[in-house]
Amino acid sequence: MPRGRTGDRTSDRTSERTVVVTGGTRGVGAGIARAFTETGARVVACARRPPEQPLDGVEFTPLDLRDPPAVRAFFAALPRLDVLVNNAGGTPYRRLADADAERHARVVELNLIAPLTASLAAYEHLWRSRGSVVMVGSVSGGRPSPGSAAYGAAKAGLANLAASMAVEWAPEVRVNTLVVGMVRTELSHLHYGGPDGVAAVSRTVPLGRLAAPADIGAAAVFLASDAAAYISGASLHVHGGGERPAFLDAATADREK
Repeated sequence: MPRGRTGDRTSDRTSERTVVVTGGTRGVGAGIARAFTETGARVVACARRPPEQPLDGVEFTPLDLRDPPAVRAFFAALPRLDVLVNNAGGTPYRRLADADAERHARVVELNLIAPLTASLAAYEHLWRSRGSVVMVGSVSGGRPSPGSAAYGAAKAGLANLAASMAVEWAPEVRVNTLVVGMVRTELSHLHYGGPDGVAAVSRTVPLGRLAAPADIGAAAVFLASDAAAYISGASLHVHGGGERPAFLDAATADREK
């Protein structure tokens, strides 16, 4: 949409906002969707499959985010849009040499190309509403990610995409990234093991616990709010303080005193 065209843009901040959360049916996505419903927004979650348990106040629309024509049709049918949260993503554990490039490319498609597709499809709505995009990134995009290298590469690309998008789409649309650390969800046991594994992993986090989906939801609501009106092109780390450097546990300086 060309700059300088203002006749059909809306800036009524008191009207009900519409928020789309991709992959908003479970885990982090459900936490984000719930957080936005608590603000009074109309929240639409889209994913390939419906939630196992309906989320109060959240509308569900089936959508394969790797189908560009379907994504464009979904956004075109919305009467308005104020916030897009690109949350859909993920990866199985898979070492690079254990699969061909085409298999790894599917991970990149879901975690990088799908958010780009959704953002482009949502652009005109967001331009009119002076809205914002929140990308859900990962700490895997900023460090080596053995067993999920394609995922880490995609998340690194996602943060860069968001920063470039923030420049190109300013000042009408703000774009930011949540750099998410480890989160305790219904699938945590697949990554960390049972309760003992979760407890052990939690002890590696400076704040002493894994994030809850609600923690990520609160951060997403902040980035999409007027309180963050001057924040764009930023990466907000939501990781409990990050990771303790491994060399500190290997060093003997304190033990020799």
